[in-house]
Amino acid sequence: MTISADPAFVALAKAWMQAPADTLLTLVWTAYDDMRASPPTIDTRDLERSITQRLEARINDAMSGDEPFRVQHGAYEHETMAAPPAQPPQYDIAFVLRSDERLMWPLEAKVLETAGRISEYLEDVRQQFLTCRYSPFSGSAAMLGYLLSGDSSEALDGIGKKLGCTLHQVGGPSLMRAHRMSHHVRSPPVGKPYPQDFTCHHLILEFVGLKRHS
Repeated sequence: MTISADPAFVALAKAWMQAPADTLLTLVWTAYDDMRASPPTIDTRDLERSITQRLEARINDAMSGDEPFRVQHGAYEHETMAAPPAQPPQYDIAFVLRSDERLMWPLEAKVLETAGRISEYLEDVRQQFLTCRYSPFSGSAAMLGYLLSGDSSEALDGIGKKLGCTLHQVGGPSLMRAHRMSHHVRSPPVGKPYPQDFTCHHLILEFVGLKRHS
């Protein structure tokens, strides 16, 4: 039986993560605060992966160990893998459900050299999340923008304008953060029980002063 034909799995996928901003993304912000308070060594030759690797480690440190999920850097999504020899999609960071490790809540990261350089960020939203290639079974996921210069509000305003939608303020622990969310309707492949309604969380993490070096 394929994943898509398993009703119990589909029901679990719909139920397992209902409030990511209050749970998963609070851990992300805690990890970011820790990176700001105690900056790790970042390899600027490979800036995006280096920041992500350090962030994932700080997320792990922020967890109690009793959560029903774990965090993983570089998790593979086999559900939407094309025919071999193609490689499966790989998430920058994913929260993985312990009781069924096929279920993941992904975060994709992009370095924003300035608040206006958002084209690669937008491409991941449009070409990966909104096509259901990423996050096929989850009705939400997150984008992380690692901002090197400029204002986070400007970056968020630009993302909303280019996506052609409103970025809504997130309440709870994220209320005062550079954290917004947008709502979309996806078009899943025929016969796939992927959720059509999709919420994308947008987090801008400032790393002012870092520069990408070749």
